[in-house]
Amino acid sequence: MNQTEKIYDVAIAGGGIVGATLACALSGGGMRVAVIEVKQPEAFTEQIDPRVSAVSRGSVRILESLDVWQALRHATPFREMQVWDASGSGNIHFDSADIGMDTLGYIVENGVILGALWEKLHNSTAIDMYCPARITTATWQRERVTLMLDDGRRLDAKLLVGADGADSTVRRLADITTRGWDYHQTALVATVRTSHPHHETAWQRFLPGGPLAFLPLADGSSSIVWTLPTEQAARLLTLSDDAFVHELQEALGVPPHRDVLVSWEAGCRERPPVHGYQGLGLGKILEAGPRLGFPLRLIHADQYVNERLALIGDAAHTIHPLAGQGVNLGISDAAALAEVLGEARSQDKDIGALRVLRRYERWRKGDNLIMIAALEGIKRLFATNLPPLRWARNRGLALTDRAWPVKNMIMRHAMGLAGDLPERARSGPE
Repeated sequence: MNQTEKIYDVAIAGGGIVGATLACALSGGGMRVAVIEVKQPEAFTEQIDPRVSAVSRGSVRILESLDVWQALRHATPFREMQVWDASGSGNIHFDSADIGMDTLGYIVENGVILGALWEKLHNSTAIDMYCPARITTATWQRERVTLMLDDGRRLDAKLLVGADGADSTVRRLADITTRGWDYHQTALVATVRTSHPHHETAWQRFLPGGPLAFLPLADGSSSIVWTLPTEQAARLLTLSDDAFVHELQEALGVPPHRDVLVSWEAGCRERPPVHGYQGLGLGKILEAGPRLGFPLRLIHADQYVNERLALIGDAAHTIHPLAGQGVNLGISDAAALAEVLGEARSQDKDIGALRVLRRYERWRKGDNLIMIAALEGIKRLFATNLPPLRWARNRGLALTDRAWPVKNMIMRHAMGLAGDLPERARSGPE
């Protein structure tokens, strides 16, 4: 194939949720954008996608500002969250009404988010899609970066953005090192149906092997994210549906032979203690859909930026899924980088210059490190079974549940409504 050359302001490697969000954010600012994606996104179907994201209120504001959120289907609000320790009586209950909000966030199938973003990309005259295509080489020069694609095409851009995931090709081509470790755990995801409604509540039980979360879906079913040691997850992935349901039922804390109906309903202040099956309102698990497993590891890039290079999302950082914050950090990265580039362009600055990109790195790296440290602390605290630490964490959950100012601060940060937010996350109908 003959080589063809095109010149762009920004070339984005990766057309997933984070890369597509950045492309949409840049498309209205007078920039020419190329999106290079290895595979076509799955076409939207009515079938529930077992891969879901807990989208924070801050991320909703960002997607609203891009006219993307309004196009989403099957976005399920969760108004409350119930968390408890399987090794004790400690529990904490988060309620959006406590901070004057109608929801804590939304559970959305990843394919639905991606479908809405890609529709926006295809309708933009400022964005060119290269899909399927893969970057084979990247050559950084003084005023541009030159990319060669696997189909022989050549692109030049003032800035290359790596949004191509944890195994980022862009990060490797730029020789950026990372720190982190393998958790030796797998996140097992599936869609399940239970005998009782989820009450638009997210349920999470901390087990010795990792947390088990039930996330509400629009049709009344729940998406589970079950973090397990890798060997145990591999075994569960091979079980029959009935055998898997049996083990999931036991892990949830509801004996398989009982269909327990508790009197507590979402929104009630007085509720029974969450201990064993007595505090769970989901009842029996009736059926489970197809299961998928994703290995977990911590990755954090030593640099987010270099001359004519920036990393966002999983290319810059991957975190433990216990708080469901991975996609929200990536969306915030995209909004922050778009804001930095937009301001630089309006001031006639070189958007690929390191001095410009450093602002994005300073802005996002600190916030991401705080989230990584917090999640690591929680993960390690709940992974131990030493009696003194087990007592301390259960006591801490109980105390935090009654400390309204502390609990409300945790909620606002988890909802993406506190901290140094991008402008698109600060503005919204609220």
